[in-house]
Amino acid sequence: MAENNYSLWYEFKKGLWQDIPPFRLVLGTCPTLAVTNSVINGVAMGLATLFVLLGSNILISAVRKYISPQVRIAAYVVIIALLVTVADLFVAAKFPPISKALGPYLPSIVVNCIILGRAEAFAQKNPVIPSIADALGIGIGFTLSLMTMGFIRELLGFGSIFNFKILSNTWFEPWIVMILPAGAFLVFGALIALVNYISSRKAAGTENA
Repeated sequence: MAENNYSLWYEFKKGLWQDIPPFRLVLGTCPTLAVTNSVINGVAMGLATLFVLLGSNILISAVRKYISPQVRIAAYVVIIALLVTVADLFVAAKFPPISKALGPYLPSIVVNCIILGRAEAFAQKNPVIPSIADALGIGIGFTLSLMTMGFIRELLGFGSIFNFKILSNTWFEPWIVMILPAGAFLVFGALIALVNYISSRKAAGTENA
């Protein structure tokens, strides 16, 4: 039991750092760059992705023994598309401004490499419970990544967080580049460099120990 619990904890926590999608696996970069000009957009996209990832991992893991290997990718896409449709309609109905801000990027979760990658690499090879742990870890890690990107870009680009003014225009000049595609690439590259630096320092410390 202890070993099983440890395994579940490992499957969950790996998505928070070791396999964090945008900065370590470099997956899901399209929404990471496109919608993170504000924190709320990043949170919304992250939670929608988490919902689809969790649902697809559960369903694919549950029916994996009944899906022919020849059609498994097509079956995965159908399952993912169904869940994305549910998420898209829910956001459009309950949060119209967010749905409008996310535009076509919310439906594009269907082709998000993170979702299909976890289905192929993990869910179709493992039982439901580990697949849930995997989806939660990767999904939360992805959401935190988008939130971090959104925090930096919104703060420097608008001087606000969650649309609340933090930096006064009387002394702070907003960095317009941060709300443009160039700003997304700059922040994305800086965070990848930071994550790699911290990882290399941790690896070096482990070797020295």
